[in-house]
Amino acid sequence: MNYTKPGKLHYRIAQAVCWVVSKVIFRNKVLRNEIKGKEGPFVVIANHECAYDFVNLICATARPMSFVISQSFFSTLPIRGFLQKMGVIPKQQFQTTVKDMKRMKAVIDHEQPLVIYPAGLMCEDGLSTPIPEATFKFLKWLGADVYVARSTGSYFVMPKWTKGMRPGKTTIDIYKLFDKDDLAQMGVERIKKATCDALLFDAYREQEALMARYSKNDQIGGLENVLYVCPHCGEEYSITVKDGNTLYCGKCGYAQTSDQYGFLHNTGGIGPEIRYVSDWSRLIYDNTKEQLRDEPNVTLSAKCVFRMIQQSKKKFVDVGRGELTLSNGAFRIVGNIGEEVDFTIPAGNAPTLPFSPGKHLEIQHGSDIYRCVLDDGRQVMKFINMVKIFYELRNCERAEVHAD
Repeated sequence: MNYTKPGKLHYRIAQAVCWVVSKVIFRNKVLRNEIKGKEGPFVVIANHECAYDFVNLICATARPMSFVISQSFFSTLPIRGFLQKMGVIPKQQFQTTVKDMKRMKAVIDHEQPLVIYPAGLMCEDGLSTPIPEATFKFLKWLGADVYVARSTGSYFVMPKWTKGMRPGKTTIDIYKLFDKDDLAQMGVERIKKATCDALLFDAYREQEALMARYSKNDQIGGLENVLYVCPHCGEEYSITVKDGNTLYCGKCGYAQTSDQYGFLHNTGGIGPEIRYVSDWSRLIYDNTKEQLRDEPNVTLSAKCVFRMIQQSKKKFVDVGRGELTLSNGAFRIVGNIGEEVDFTIPAGNAPTLPFSPGKHLEIQHGSDIYRCVLDDGRQVMKFINMVKIFYELRNCERAEVHAD
């Protein structure tokens, strides 16, 4: 497989722009940087708190690094040609083809550095997305030293549930996780544990130590699309945002108000105080998981508009309308996409899906990406939680079988 070497001019321009953004918006502080000046091939694995995490990493070494990015993101950017000259490697999220693997291995084979975001998706609630199981074997197969680039605070700079940036303090810690010779002798389970320990995070618990202030950090419009169940009365889709900073249940009056650090405080006088958004989100997830354990045949359906990428326009365009249904780890799409369609797409191998809270989710079927824009965007997060749970339950079952 041919290796596309990053063009120095384009890469230096990107580094210059990212350096400014890193200093002005992310106000980044480097704790350690063990890839600075490093020669030869190596892999950097990074946690994924926000869409622009890369700006704090790209300047960590003068050497051009090949970044692996989402195919969907790459295909809809107006600067796609610029990115190609930077040597980025686009791939489908949560699906790695033999071609993708060879392209990434070619970087290492040409004695160059490779950057991967194993979670593949920035978090919506401050909790890291699970790392696909195939990642750990893949790291071993690459046969290179592996470094971790651990970012903290960037979730608060660019929360997935709202628009724009909220300047504030972030840090990045870059250190060696695996020596290639040690990696060759390690079992997959040991690689998995070390990788997860290094990359998984809870942004709100980390904020307790950081205690950083971010611009408009108490303004939480959009968070209701993530925290869609009231923890007091259990009603779905009853949460709204009042006065820009209070999550309020229209059914029972439960209220939680955000402070300038992003922590929540009970201001409604009823129900529990849930300090962390991540804890509220986890409560919704765990309750949904119990429901699916008891009733595995539960289905979720939504009317939606289907969009697909039009390469000539470099964006998603409407291609039809219909109904999306999720049942026991598989999606069914029924409607009109140029013609009447009715087909099923397995979702069991994906730990989650690309999505935007309150707007859409993306389903990948081979090389096709279907962006499903729901009529009721509040349902998006429930779809995503169910996908995560089906994946988790299925992998737990597999682990139990192997253990027996």
